[in-house]
Amino acid sequence: QVQLVESGGGLVQAGGFLRLSCAASGRTFSVYVMGWFRQAPGKEREFVAASDWIGGRTYYADSVKGRFTISRNNAKNTVYLQMNTLKPEDTAVYYCAAGRFMNGNVYSSDEYNYWGQGTQVTVSS
Repeated sequence: QVQLVESGGGLVQAGGFLRLSCAASGRTFSVYVMGWFRQAPGKEREFVAASDWIGGRTYYADSVKGRFTISRNNAKNTVYLQMNTLKPEDTAVYYCAAGRFMNGNVYSSDEYNYWGQGTQVTVSS
C-alpha cells in the first residue's frame, strides 16, 4: 500500500502562485509514475501533470503547459507542483496520484493505483 498526503493549497488572486506538495509513504518502491489531477465543481477529474518517478520524464496538460512545473525529491519521496500565473479556471481540488505501471497512459486517471485526499486551490479574479 502507498499513502499520499497533499498540502499547499489555498486562496490566491489571479496571476499569483502556489506550490503543492505530495508526500508518499508505504510501499513506494512499487511506484513508477506520480501525477497530479484536478476536479472543479460540476466537471470531471482531469489530468494536470505527471512524472516518471525514476527517470523524471514530465508530462503536462495543454491548459497548464508553460505555467505549471512538476518536480520531485526522491530522498523525501515527495513530488511538487509549482503553479505560476494562476487563473480563475485553475480553481479546483487538486489530487496527487501514484501508479505502479511503467508503460501505461500517464494521462488517464484509471492507470493510477493510489490517491491523496485532495487540496483546494481557489483563484480569485
